[in-house]
Amino acid sequence: MLEALDGADIELRPEGLVDVVPAGFDTAYVRFGDLYPDQQLQLQLLYGGSQRAFEQRTRVSARITVLRVLGNALTDPRLGDQKPNEHLAEYLDQEIADLRERLAQDSATAVSRGLNIGLGLGSAVSLVLLAVPLLWGVGLLQALGVTLNCTNRWSLLGAFVCGGVGAFGAVLSVLVRLRGSADQLARRRTDGREGVVVPGQMARSMRHEGVYRVFVGWVLALAVYFLLSGGIVPVFQVPATATDICPTPTTPGSPTKGTDFWGFWCAIGFLAGFNERWAFGILGRDSTRRPSKTP
Repeated sequence: MLEALDGADIELRPEGLVDVVPAGFDTAYVRFGDLYPDQQLQLQLLYGGSQRAFEQRTRVSARITVLRVLGNALTDPRLGDQKPNEHLAEYLDQEIADLRERLAQDSATAVSRGLNIGLGLGSAVSLVLLAVPLLWGVGLLQALGVTLNCTNRWSLLGAFVCGGVGAFGAVLSVLVRLRGSADQLARRRTDGREGVVVPGQMARSMRHEGVYRVFVGWVLALAVYFLLSGGIVPVFQVPATATDICPTPTTPGSPTKGTDFWGFWCAIGFLAGFNERWAFGILGRDSTRRPSKTP
């Protein structure tokens, strides 16, 4: 369970590629570095990255792959040639590309899992925030000596329902935009440079980001609710208000208006929360930014 949340444990004593050279192949390793310096550097980086992978299985499989590729190169007869062999170099490049892709997928998994867990935690907290006032809010206020009339109850409950639905709108917004984009998000988090951020750290960061996005949906939905219900922004006429529902000395009220009231504010809350994308942080807006034209 802990690994699913934060990833595999940190390697307290990480190894270098030179530490795993088979006994008796020191000379071959030096020659390998002389003939194929780029491939040796990439294998060193990938071996270090394999020890920071998010999932334990990825760590084990990636490290074993690096060791086998290195062993194949050191035992290859073509390593004794005077010049680099193009076929051996092509083999090494293909294995390095596959390993890099595997570690990139591991980082994407860390981002997706952290974000999903954060969204789940935020949604759970939203349910609690929604259930408490709906089930026990009036009783708690009465215990504190605060009496609410019918209009006050409908107004407050409308605010909480609008905010709660806005939170779930924010969750759906994030899931829709990030479908299949976890690898893109991982690259943005590291500025496109591999190994800048450990996948476990990315998972924790995205977990916080997921909770933050849920509460952004809450705030946006509440802001829209108060703007519209207070008549501050008269964009359109509200189909039903708390005053229309509650009876007064002059009007009998209309309980059937309650359906219009809930339906309207749930829709408004969802749309407001769905627009959490206007808050920066999840994905950049490079596509909307145009480089300034030089004269």
